[in-house]
Amino acid sequence: MAKRTPLYEKHVELGGKIVDFAGYDLPVQYSNILEEHRTVRNDVGLFDVSHMGELLVTGKDAEEALNYVLTNDIRGMYDGQVRYSLLPDENGGAVDDVLIYRENAEKFIVVVNGANVEKDAAWVESHLKKGVGFENISDKVSQIAVQGPKAKELIAKLVKEEDIPVKYYSFKPCVDIKGICTYLSRTGYTGEFGYEVYCENKDAIALYDILLEAGAEFGVKPCGLGARDSLRLEASMPLYGHELSDEIMVNEVDLDFAIKMNKEDFIGKKALEAHSPEYSRIGAKVTGKGIVREHMDIYCGDEKVGISTSGNMSTTLGYPVCMLRVKKGFEDKVLEADVRGRRVALEVVQMPFYKRAK
Repeated sequence: MAKRTPLYEKHVELGGKIVDFAGYDLPVQYSNILEEHRTVRNDVGLFDVSHMGELLVTGKDAEEALNYVLTNDIRGMYDGQVRYSLLPDENGGAVDDVLIYRENAEKFIVVVNGANVEKDAAWVESHLKKGVGFENISDKVSQIAVQGPKAKELIAKLVKEEDIPVKYYSFKPCVDIKGICTYLSRTGYTGEFGYEVYCENKDAIALYDILLEAGAEFGVKPCGLGARDSLRLEASMPLYGHELSDEIMVNEVDLDFAIKMNKEDFIGKKALEAHSPEYSRIGAKVTGKGIVREHMDIYCGDEKVGISTSGNMSTTLGYPVCMLRVKKGFEDKVLEADVRGRRVALEVVQMPFYKRAK
């Protein structure tokens, strides 16, 4: 039986169409996926992302111990900084991709993907050095994403100016929103300006209602997983199980900025040093007739050179796009996708497909 987030009854009340996602009953949409997508690009939308997991790592050796299980380098982060990293295994594949929140030198929170919470918690805990504190707090925490160009106006109605994180990938702990203690984070998974707000489960419904009410004048709407996926695709953000997995080497996914090979050591470093990348993650515009979705074979002439990992119609751009995993040396070749036995022409383009104007 699927789990339910503390906001489940609210989704039902608002007419959300519930589906099983990552083991949770979550809304795929409320009114219309296209409408919700445009709301985030033009105004502001709310997402329940409470299925995401949170792992608490504490103690005087927390930074050193956590740094060993990550590809990125978290040494030197400032209090209130967020950093993206891959969580590698010994073979160089991805256990997951994660966000690291540093509250202080002895307190870090690792935010992991909802489908991987138990696996990630067991992996991290088993690879931390003795004496480092660890707790899986996922079942105690709710998370609401406030995404869109009017997100700041909404948050500014509720929060003191000094409590609003300014820099992208930064956060403020213990931010008061109408009497609710929250973590307010300048992050998101939509390619749009926005925040992610963390609170205790008991406060989730009240916080959601506060955000809905405060955002009414800005056109706020509840949004579902369908829009979240189409938004992240336009922003070329990887999704675990699609662009990332334990079978894909992390140095083959165009995320080298998050892999610090100059670190003294980390799990999987030796495997990565011994591996010459054979594939690249690239983006393509579909110029032929059809939509290229995930798991479709990619060809250069008669040679199969890769596979599509994500794809759909781009609501913002007005044409289909897809992310591909292709063999090195074919990134600038003429490519086609096999869509149910029919070849569909592709044009390789730079990622992200969509980038918001600053």
